[in-house]
Amino acid sequence: MGSRAAGYGCGVGGERLVFDGWIAAVGTGSGTRVIVGHWPRSPFGPFSDVMLERADGWRTLLAPTARTAEYIAGTYHFDEVRTDPVRVRIRDSAWDVAAGPLDLGFRVGHQGALGLALRAVPWPLARRPLWAAVTDVPARLMSGVRTRGSSRPGCRQWYAAGGLWPIVTARTSFDGTDLGALAPVIPPVRFGFASAPASPALVRVLSTVERAVT
Repeated sequence: MGSRAAGYGCGVGGERLVFDGWIAAVGTGSGTRVIVGHWPRSPFGPFSDVMLERADGWRTLLAPTARTAEYIAGTYHFDEVRTDPVRVRIRDSAWDVAAGPLDLGFRVGHQGALGLALRAVPWPLARRPLWAAVTDVPARLMSGVRTRGSSRPGCRQWYAAGGLWPIVTARTSFDGTDLGALAPVIPPVRFGFASAPASPALVRVLSTVERAVT
């Protein structure tokens, strides 16, 4: 079921919500870019969601429940919000994602130097806002990438990355239409204050959203 996006706001004043999981980003030959969030641990329980931006700029959220759809749409920006089952299956290096009209399968390769460096950072340090401020400086060397910022007034967000794997193959279709071969995530997506790296990748991530006290 689809609807035009509404402005829900990012949460209750003073709350801090933490989402522990994975973000995968792929580009396609058609120009559609796809971002998958897979959250085994979250304030809403385990769930996954998908954000898509077409070549013409239309942004769609696919979320599994009305509650997760409302929260994500209140934190990021979309032109359309859909509530559809989102299923993620992981087998070794292969991921399969089914989300309403979207069918995505991809395979990850071995971590490079950056991924290994991220894994070496102690998780208690990586999750601190101060560390996000430090890593935001080198992150800005990659187009659109940020580790801290704000997507809506009254919200503060930061990311901690604990590993990075290149996505080496992918197949993507929407409503039965093949979206083309794996391609860079270009131009940067416009859901929030940051985009994914241009090179398709899977990132181990801790995402924190804090609502300012009003």
